[in-house]
Amino acid sequence: MNKPVPPVEIAFRIPGQWSRPQELIERLPAGFRFTPEALVLPDDARVEFGAVQADAQFAGIFRASCRQPATDDELETVDGYTVNVLLSGPGGSMQAARTMMQAGAAIVRAGGAGVFIDNCGLAHGGRNWLEMADDGGPDALSFAFVAIIRGEADVWTMGMHVLGLRDVVMKGADLESGDFDMIEVIRYLCRGEKPVADGHLLADLRGPRFQVFEEECTNMPAGGPMHNPFGQLRLVAMRDIAESN
Repeated sequence: MNKPVPPVEIAFRIPGQWSRPQELIERLPAGFRFTPEALVLPDDARVEFGAVQADAQFAGIFRASCRQPATDDELETVDGYTVNVLLSGPGGSMQAARTMMQAGAAIVRAGGAGVFIDNCGLAHGGRNWLEMADDGGPDALSFAFVAIIRGEADVWTMGMHVLGLRDVVMKGADLESGDFDMIEVIRYLCRGEKPVADGHLLADLRGPRFQVFEEECTNMPAGGPMHNPFGQLRLVAMRDIAESN
């Protein structure tokens, strides 16, 4: 019997320079509204809402975490931000991620400089975030929520649990050979055309390249926003398997 998977929570921090709560409320797009504890979307989905005052570290963290360059105006707002809007809501599926993306876009349209995602450590400037939210497809979601981390020996993804998927891990040497694109694997998994599970083979025109092995998530501690409760898929080169036999 499979063990139940703990629920996934998506968490955003959105910096802005609102002088008072009413300013944020008045600038929300049509169809969005606040209750005392939640942001309510036009489809009545609810996202938990909070706010914290600025600190001395976050602006630098946001700048260093941007996947694409933010605009000068966005970075100026981040540097002088007064409030971080906190949004949190259920994840673990593509649709849940889209809902959170739309919630983040509403706060950006109301004056937020961009979105920092606690689940993967990525930040996106407001303009880039709105482009991804307007797209809403699997490629946009994976680009927004999935980071690629390089360690001493392995390379792995972080954030796939937001989309309801296992993370991917492989030897850094296999990636650095230059003839394998991890981004394409991420896109393939997110499109969900064919499930990839334990024992499956990944191939290209030259034939089978990697075998897939399911593992528990070991890169991040359980209970934290970056931990993937679904586990991870380790890609092992077929030559390594042949050599070990």
